[in-house]
Amino acid sequence: MFSFQKWKCSYTLAAAIASIFALVSVVHFLLYPVVPSLDYFSLRQAQTSCMPVDGSIEGGKKSTANNGSIRGGKMTFPVNGSIEGSNEDADQNLQPVIDLNVQFPADLHNAVSYRGAPWKAEIGRWLSGCNLNTEVVKIVEQIGGQSCKNECSGQGVCNYELGQCSCFHGFSGEVCSERLNLSCNYPGSKEEPYGHWVVSICSAHCDTTRAMCFCGEGTKYPNRPAAEGCGFELNLPTQPGGPSMTDWTKPDLDIFTTNSSIRGWCNVDPAEAYASKVHFKEECDCKYDGLWGRFCETPVESVCINQCSGNGQCRGGFCQCKHGWYGVDCSVPSALSSIREWPRWLRPARINVPDSTQIKGNLFNLDAVVEKKRPLIYVYDLPPDFNSLLLEGRHFKLECVNRIYDHRNATIWTDQLYGAQMAIYESILASPYRTLNGEEADYFFVPALDSCIITRADDAPHLSMKDHQGLRSSLTLEFYKKAYDHIMMQYPYWNRSSGRDHIWSFSWDEGACYAPKEIWNSMMLVHWGNTNSKYNYSTTAYLPDSWNHISSQRRGNHPCFDPDKDLVLPAWKRPDEGSLNAKLWARPRQERRTLFYFNGNLGPAYEHGRPEATYSMGIRQKVAEEFGSSPNKEGKLGKQHAEDVVVTPLRTDHYNEELASSVFCGVMPGDGWSGRMEDSILQGCIPVVIQDGIYLPYENVLNYESFAVRIQEDEIPNLINILRRFNETEVDFKLANVRKMWQRFLYRDSVLLEAERQNATLGFVEDWARKFSELSEDDVFATLVQVLHYKLHNDPWRRQFVFLKKEFGVPRECVRSTNV
Repeated sequence: MFSFQKWKCSYTLAAAIASIFALVSVVHFLLYPVVPSLDYFSLRQAQTSCMPVDGSIEGGKKSTANNGSIRGGKMTFPVNGSIEGSNEDADQNLQPVIDLNVQFPADLHNAVSYRGAPWKAEIGRWLSGCNLNTEVVKIVEQIGGQSCKNECSGQGVCNYELGQCSCFHGFSGEVCSERLNLSCNYPGSKEEPYGHWVVSICSAHCDTTRAMCFCGEGTKYPNRPAAEGCGFELNLPTQPGGPSMTDWTKPDLDIFTTNSSIRGWCNVDPAEAYASKVHFKEECDCKYDGLWGRFCETPVESVCINQCSGNGQCRGGFCQCKHGWYGVDCSVPSALSSIREWPRWLRPARINVPDSTQIKGNLFNLDAVVEKKRPLIYVYDLPPDFNSLLLEGRHFKLECVNRIYDHRNATIWTDQLYGAQMAIYESILASPYRTLNGEEADYFFVPALDSCIITRADDAPHLSMKDHQGLRSSLTLEFYKKAYDHIMMQYPYWNRSSGRDHIWSFSWDEGACYAPKEIWNSMMLVHWGNTNSKYNYSTTAYLPDSWNHISSQRRGNHPCFDPDKDLVLPAWKRPDEGSLNAKLWARPRQERRTLFYFNGNLGPAYEHGRPEATYSMGIRQKVAEEFGSSPNKEGKLGKQHAEDVVVTPLRTDHYNEELASSVFCGVMPGDGWSGRMEDSILQGCIPVVIQDGIYLPYENVLNYESFAVRIQEDEIPNLINILRRFNETEVDFKLANVRKMWQRFLYRDSVLLEAERQNATLGFVEDWARKFSELSEDDVFATLVQVLHYKLHNDPWRRQFVFLKKEFGVPRECVRSTNV
């Protein structure tokens, strides 16, 4: 439905307008799809000097001063950093001020509960009185219409906001017309004819658009991967039972054989191999994404961001968008798209179509008025070097993603701890809090994927670490610096706040320790909250990830984590319908027989333990020395081992069950962060944190005293005595809070997005989808949005800004900027 405002104009002008409509219809018939779909003209009025647009679809309300009209205008920043603007109407419609301190008092632990979670008192009060009462505001979303030259030569996706091409893997240039030569091998020599070893090393056919190795033309299965050791000869073990060693200087020509008695690969028929009628080389496998089966015989869906949102085709990790759509996940419509296909976060919308005098070239930008709640997040559409190309060219399908697809194209969730970065990225892109209007945005998300950069470091010559002394941390810093340079060059938003309203994600072991100095003002989303108050150096035992040797000229001297601006998010945990069915998180106190539980690597004193004394900063080793319940290499137990205390390195198939049978569970670092906090909370166990000066998920916003225990490292010998001193009332209180907030450690929003896609495209509704759809409490993404909303009105740096008639949709007492 749409409505019209009254207007006055001459019959002559009305006839002229009618002529324009007729002309547009003819042009559309002749040139479609060069000009926008007629949806814009049949469902929306053209905006003219005498015909103001006031239509809406899907039940949108008429815009009036009473129901929240759009307040526009540009923001200008003087030298002192404030935003100049008019304060007229600032004193209108004043409501009685509510005292949040009185209405939402803190409990005995100095916490205020909001939606089941115990928050730090000030934050909990604000969320209870302000976030809960947020109203929608009208936002003008800008639908891009800047065309790209030569339609990116069919080798890229046009960004209709900037009029620039994002080129597919192996292509470059302004219009993606330049083909790159991405070699699989380093330059060879007499001693090393295929160059020195690299993940992409290839003795068969190299696809130089991606630096990936295949069997190639002339074989029965030319698109079958022949990666790494598959294509080279193996030397027999030097000792009985020892491993075979690959000789990277000698190609294994047997992989091309058609002789069924020789271990082949490129001509091996899968049916015959499954029937054991032919031999094949076991070292060959199906590493690359998009292929399934022992012999890569089944093409399947590759992993893309949001699987291209139904508006494109996933080609190995890069979304090839349908005409008229763009973005890393094809979720952004252009002026060429159909309104009926717009994503939920842009609907319902009222479209303002410009008159003919405003149209430039063959396309034009559109304004869509949408009702949204703050905080609003603008997502940069970075060049694909920072995301899509890293996904498309990866050599191991499980790297840096949280899912893959099987022979049915059904979802298989992974245990990739770093998958949280992809999950939060997908949630933001599909969120109702997303905006395309940088002028209205409260935050700016910069989607560089360090989990992909680090796992792919040095896996092909074009991703060499030669200039980084073998440090993956240094290569990653360079990537983030290039992302910063890009947004500084292409967008006007950074300098407005010196980047303080920007958000970056660092998912690797030591979080933002290696963030370039230029971006440190921004908010960092990490898994490692090291404030450097105690450990003012790299804590990883894996040298390529160390940041100790990165110069201060590049990194600066910032800590790894600043609790005043950053946030630790939970790690990714594979959706486990078994644990949900068993309701392990809800297991009562009387069924938790173990007082303290920890299962994990305990260092060099144990079989198969990490050999480095610096692993876990020595913390796990100290706990094992005191309370180890399994014999070490010398056959000794911990000095204070007890029957109801489990500290063991022995793996178990019943890990979650054992956590759920415990009252307290240990949370200690590994090589940087570990996922033990998430394990504890998701199984309803009280986390016992032992890592001085290092924050855990949400620790700077939630009241940890209400559901966790912190033990100083020098108190480790007294650990069990401390835990035994908690009375049953306190234990029950903490367990109850864990049960209330456990879903805040799940990426439910991302999981349900995938469930929707599976149901829409394949009609699949798997068990994990059913169980997650039954959950209703706030998850990781909901918690992040709540934190961002609080920070929007309470971060001290924001209070110096004066907003020009900017509507926030919260009660007046919740807005703490200087002018409102």
